Amino acid sequence: MSDERAQAMAARLTRAAAQAELTPADIARLVAAFEFGHNQRRRLLDDPHHPHALHGARTALILLEDAGFADPDGLALAVLFESRFPELVLDADSIRRLAGHRAASIAASLPIGDEQDIALEMLLTAEPAATAVALAERLDHARHLHLEPRVRWPTFHANFEAVYLPVSDRTHPRLARRCRWWSAMFARRYLRSRSDTADPAS
Repeated sequence: MSDERAQAMAARLTRAAAQAELTPADIARLVAAFEFGHNQRRRLLDDPHHPHALHGARTALILLEDAGFADPDGLALAVLFESRFPELVLDADSIRRLAGHRAASIAASLPIGDEQDIALEMLLTAEPAATAVALAERLDHARHLHLEPRVRWPTFHANFEAVYLPVSDRTHPRLARRCRWWSAMFARRYLRSRSDTADPAS
């Protein structure tokens, strides 16, 4: 992996996973899955510094560092999972090959896109590992939403409040606090800001 940022992220993932007492084999699987997913994103985004390039590793780190989540299958999926952009979604066979059969099964239970009723129903009936991965993945997207075109902001925020806030309350108290803080902050700082503010992402 030639990207220095990705190398640093892989090292951070390794340290966090070791602190969570994952086995060496599970750490190796996690890092290998991240490297594959990152290289795919770099190729498709055509920009190693794109905000979404390191999305998978950040998702796994939210789970490891904020939620104390140490499910090796869920973490291996976290570095590969994408819920918003179809062009970045990995197929089930790739997830199974890189992360294992259980990770692929978890991925199949997670919503892709922003259909609120479907997403909420799927997440409320999903197993805890699936819900945690989905919540961390969407939270990382939320944390970088201000870097995307302004036109996407209201729909994403409304979906986050309708689907992911209720799910966060049932998933993990610290993740729930982080989700609610982001939602309130983003509404106050960005959605209610002056309409004549220039769009930084246009």
